[in-house]
Amino acid sequence: MDQRLSLVTLGVADMDRAKDFYTALGWETGPSPEHIVFFQTGGMVVALWERMALAVDSGIDLDDEDEDTPGSEGWGGKVLGLNVGSAGDVDEQFATAVDAGATVLRRPATRYWGGYSGIFADPDGHVWEIAHNPYWTVTDEGQTLLGDGRG
Repeated sequence: MDQRLSLVTLGVADMDRAKDFYTALGWETGPSPEHIVFFQTGGMVVALWERMALAVDSGIDLDDEDEDTPGSEGWGGKVLGLNVGSAGDVDEQFATAVDAGATVLRRPATRYWGGYSGIFADPDGHVWEIAHNPYWTVTDEGQTLLGDGRG
């Protein structure tokens, strides 16, 4: 799996409050689809998304008490992301994570927003998404750059 981080998605309780906080820090919003706010942060992206929507999308059952999967106690309301250049790269990197001992939360598949992604948890319950977003650019140096607001 590539040794880099390209996206951090924070699950927030109040989108307006969270957006206001980050813009008050001087952060500028980037092109974003409805219900998500993206910030270009150097060669990475930070996203704000409503916490419950992020949990559902990530395969997190907030009522699950199973210690082997992230639930209300083990999930911190964030997802780390690795953006790659193609759907095939997603499959390859996802298989590497599973072979290393990751717990599958959502197998790689085409997503409603036009990309392709899968989600897993590491042995300590930290949630990762490996994604190909056809609207974003992943540079040869590994930087992830926002596109036109889709995806």
